[in-house]
Amino acid sequence: MTEHRPLPRSAEANERLHAAIPGGAHTYAKGDDQYPENLAPVISHGEGAHVWDVDGNEYIEYGSGLRSVSLGHAHPRVVEAVRREIGRGGNFVRPSIVEAEAAERFLAAVPTAEMVKFAKNGSDATTAAVRLARAATGRPLVAVCADHAFFSVDDWFIGTTAMPAGIPAETTAMTVSFPYGDLDATEEVLRAHEGRIACLILEPATRTEPAPGYLAGLRELAHRHGCVLVFDEMITGFRWSDAGAQGLYGVQPDLSTFGKALGNGFAVSALAGRRELMELGGLRDQRERVFLLSTTHGAETHSLAAAMAVFDTYAEEGVTARLHTLGGRLAAGVREVAEGAGVGEHVLVLGRASNLVFATLDEQGEPSQPYRTLFLRQLLTGGVIGPSFVVSSALTEADIDRTVDVVAQACTVYRKALDDGDPAAFTGGRSVKPVFRRFA
Repeated sequence: MTEHRPLPRSAEANERLHAAIPGGAHTYAKGDDQYPENLAPVISHGEGAHVWDVDGNEYIEYGSGLRSVSLGHAHPRVVEAVRREIGRGGNFVRPSIVEAEAAERFLAAVPTAEMVKFAKNGSDATTAAVRLARAATGRPLVAVCADHAFFSVDDWFIGTTAMPAGIPAETTAMTVSFPYGDLDATEEVLRAHEGRIACLILEPATRTEPAPGYLAGLRELAHRHGCVLVFDEMITGFRWSDAGAQGLYGVQPDLSTFGKALGNGFAVSALAGRRELMELGGLRDQRERVFLLSTTHGAETHSLAAAMAVFDTYAEEGVTARLHTLGGRLAAGVREVAEGAGVGEHVLVLGRASNLVFATLDEQGEPSQPYRTLFLRQLLTGGVIGPSFVVSSALTEADIDRTVDVVAQACTVYRKALDDGDPAAFTGGRSVKPVFRRFA
């Protein structure tokens, strides 16, 4: 790793991005407001678990395309599959045989699903699940898990966030919430809206593992109240097991949505579920039809080829196990150096080993954006970029060890800031911002 230089070209590129693109990025989580001031590198290219910015600096990368590149950038097997298929044409007036092959591969990998339909992004898939649930039950309301951060860019969810501008209040009123892990509280919500809730939608797990029996209990509760149970597996899909969280925990949802790791960076998502529900969007059913997913680019052959290469790589190379091993090594190392620097109660590593995040707490033990800024700044200047500690299988043990060394240096600065009671002296400018906020 080379010594990190200033970022004049990245600064110029950020200005170009803001001039042409609202927010300066096509995903708010990638915005320069998520990084310390003057330390928001613009990426030139990536290979494996490393990326280079336009100024020539090299970084070990975590978060990997917001968890979408779990095999590492430019993975040879995926690239070759894409190259081979795209040379045969990418989009046709009728379905390609690749669509059947990819669907069959998906259903073999996720045996709890009976049918699947592909799309390009997760929001389309989750919104299609909501539409199916409403059509199947004849009910208007959607219940979302209040403890999970994101489900869709569409109105039914965004209206419930701190950025509801442009969304009618009547639409927002059709979404209610329930707490994760609390079956009694969830049943209270269902009873309060008896006969009106179409579905319960949640991530089966995030930084919190489900208590034994919780997911099965939630399924029983949903069905007892006539609701559809939807698992959002955008993150847990493949990172928890080759069959997602539903495969790991042995609980079959009625519908589930996948994305992120599915294409190793190529745009592909999936809605999967029970045939009885999915056929509402088909041509072989006598019930009133649902306009489910109909996307011109939803089944581009190169993205589906990428997905099939991902399936094969996970199965043949034990990728999920490797993600857990790498994440476990990283978590143990970070906790050790944090304790050694006297910040073990302030710099926390949370979540499943394959999907680690970190928390930065202040003197009172509360989440702190200034301390997050300090921590990110030290990581970046040490050659590590990542809004989380989510690993890719392309990381090496040397990468993990180097990361732990950088974290150790960051923790030393963190301790000094705690002692001084002034993290702002170490942030280099304004603090990073939460994505969901009413004003810029």
